[in-house]
Amino acid sequence: QVRVVESGGGSVQDGASLKLSCQFSGRPFSALPIAWFRQAPGKDREFVGGIDWRSSSADFGRFSVSRDNARSMAFLKMDNLKPDDTGVYYCAVRLLEHVGVSSDSGEYGAWGQGTQVTVSS
Repeated sequence: QVRVVESGGGSVQDGASLKLSCQFSGRPFSALPIAWFRQAPGKDREFVGGIDWRSSSADFGRFSVSRDNARSMAFLKMDNLKPDDTGVYYCAVRLLEHVGVSSDSGEYGAWGQGTQVTVSS
């Protein structure tokens, strides 16, 4: 049984940085694409960024996604955070090997419980 657990959320000030972690377990990780999504109050869940087996890191503007296959972990580094970045952040794993990242949340079969990020001005 696969399991995804996020950690690292919290309350920060406008302009701060934060790094979220995602721990995956239950099956081999290195060939699986992972993605981060977020959901703000009253809004739909949206794709933040993701990474597949071919890369160890990828940049998405102020955010960067990385992975450590030896520890079955992924990370979301967020810089210069703004109040609009407030929401629940989810780590998602696509349970197909050697396929690319998708921005469609329906493509991901394993999700964490989410971690809250609050940015105040």
